[in-house]
Amino acid sequence: MLPSLWQPNTRAGSQRLLTHLALCALAWLCCAHSAAANSSELNLAPCQIEGSNGQAAADCGRLEQPLNFEDPNGEQISLFVAVIRSHAPNPSGDAVTIINGGPGASSTELYADLAGVFGGLLRDRDIVVIDQRGTGQSTPLECPELEAVTSSNLAPSLEQMRKELQGFTQQCLAALPADPRFFTTSAAVRDLEAVRKALGYSQLNLYGVSYGTRVAQHYARRYPAQTRALIIDGVLPPGLAMGPMVSSNAQQVLDNIFARCAKAPACQQAFPKLPADFKALAKQLRAAPVALRLNDPLTGVPVELELGYGHLATSIRLMAYAPETVSLIPVLIDQAANHNNFLPIATQALQIQEQLNASMSYGMHNAVVCTEDVPFLSESERLGSDVTETYLGAEQVQSLVAMCDVWPTGLLDDDLREPLSSEIPTLVLSGEQDPITPPRYGTQVAQGLSRSHHVIAPGQGHGVIARGCIPRLLMDFFEELDVTTLNSKCT
Repeated sequence: MLPSLWQPNTRAGSQRLLTHLALCALAWLCCAHSAAANSSELNLAPCQIEGSNGQAAADCGRLEQPLNFEDPNGEQISLFVAVIRSHAPNPSGDAVTIINGGPGASSTELYADLAGVFGGLLRDRDIVVIDQRGTGQSTPLECPELEAVTSSNLAPSLEQMRKELQGFTQQCLAALPADPRFFTTSAAVRDLEAVRKALGYSQLNLYGVSYGTRVAQHYARRYPAQTRALIIDGVLPPGLAMGPMVSSNAQQVLDNIFARCAKAPACQQAFPKLPADFKALAKQLRAAPVALRLNDPLTGVPVELELGYGHLATSIRLMAYAPETVSLIPVLIDQAANHNNFLPIATQALQIQEQLNASMSYGMHNAVVCTEDVPFLSESERLGSDVTETYLGAEQVQSLVAMCDVWPTGLLDDDLREPLSSEIPTLVLSGEQDPITPPRYGTQVAQGLSRSHHVIAPGQGHGVIARGCIPRLLMDFFEELDVTTLNSKCT
């Protein structure tokens, strides 16, 4: 199956991704909020934005932006923008914006799924959501050729895998609607600033999750005076090139899952040899796929599947993103290893694959990682030399390298990878058992933020904004912007 970097967090908190898995005509009324009264380039009209599990009323519109900022009069692309109105008669002049991860996932879909989590913020201020260029309804860079790869096991040898992936990647590049070199983080922050100006807000409060934390940090670096506050959830340090650590971090979390099961009497009694069962199952599926016929978990249509090791590894990796699905991992392993029942793994694999394909723009994903991550890997990291013993192995990074070897390098600001040093009030959120952006990443980033507060949610995975009391912390933080009095003991 096609490896990727941040894709599993395309929905807030991975349980949403894994249960449904990581997308207007009137002018403004005379009583529209003063923050947008001077907008002449971005006309909004009532609309409904939809996610996988929810929808929300908004005012929507499109802003034309240069594809290449060095050629402002050249080819233009269209950004999809949604504004959710504050309930206040005189809302604050600053707005909240939501930035999804992936890279390649729609931010408007994320908001629609999590409208209840962010809804409290509408008491005082508007929420502005933009589908980042290349995603959702903003000139999406979709790659059906690469989506098809996710439904099959790749060739057995590395050289064959490289040829297959590079062939699919070249087909994708030939069919894209625009030059992918201009769909990177460096372009996205310019778009975000253009939207702020068009709508007339004095400042933005940014919430970014996973890859979205990279965008949020870079916007704050480039436009500090326009940034009122940051919330970064599942944090990636700007200078860290994602690659082999995906495999090493995932292995650490899987080891923790096995260890926790061994310490819990009921789990240990039900699954007494979980690590050995997983090892035996992995060996079996690596040796030969299992032919299955089952009903598609989302459509009910009968399908045939050659279940291979890639399906197992992908399912385990994505199920590790949330405690609800972590609790199912021992069952899946036990059923296949000890009862010859591969349907639970197959069902999870199909569900994850279809929901990723529906929510991700693979071209935009590649535009980012092939500019901002893979070029900065060392030779040993490109080979995956240090992760061959992990359950994801070296194939994860080798596949990315294979695609990026033919993908063009795009727009990259000189300071994108520099650590963010700032006095902007920042709430840093981490899940204790996050398999992709562990808490130590949040700690590292917080060191450069003099007014930051780092919350590590116990037992949680990737993307914790919707968990427990954290939505209330979000409101407290935005209201006071005082990290010294913020009480996070409720977590």
